[in-house]
Amino acid sequence: MAGIDLASAGPVAGPVTGPVDDGLDGPIVLYDGDCGFCARSVRWILAHERDPAIRFAPLQGATAARLRQRYPRIPAAIDSVVYVSAGGAYLRSKAMLHVAGHLRAPWRWGHALRWLPGFVLALGFDLGYRVIAKVRYRIWGRADACQLVSPEQRSRFLP
Repeated sequence: MAGIDLASAGPVAGPVTGPVDDGLDGPIVLYDGDCGFCARSVRWILAHERDPAIRFAPLQGATAARLRQRYPRIPAAIDSVVYVSAGGAYLRSKAMLHVAGHLRAPWRWGHALRWLPGFVLALGFDLGYRVIAKVRYRIWGRADACQLVSPEQRSRFLP
């Protein structure tokens, strides 16, 4: 992602001041809707979640576009995962550490690492994340349009 370095030190942007009731307060995970690895990651989250609170939306969709208006520093590039909650928007490894709070043990324990300083995450986790992001299409291909999810899970997918 050229131009902006959004090291995972904290949220990409804080919430909009004043009440906003557009149904997008989160938690929402924005992911590359065309990426096979990303689609598998979403299915993995669904299989390991502790609570069914997270909703999902492709970075290429209308939901992500609306969230970019609220959080302008959410990148237009689709090489990152974004976790959005009422407290802000988080990228890459910081996003996944926030997602961990919704998972069952032992994955849930990763949620405690969200307090690590951004430079620690940038040197370790984010570097690995960026490498995977560069080769994800070559290794895992494109997402299959026919993902098997339950009707309850289907309702948690936003456009």
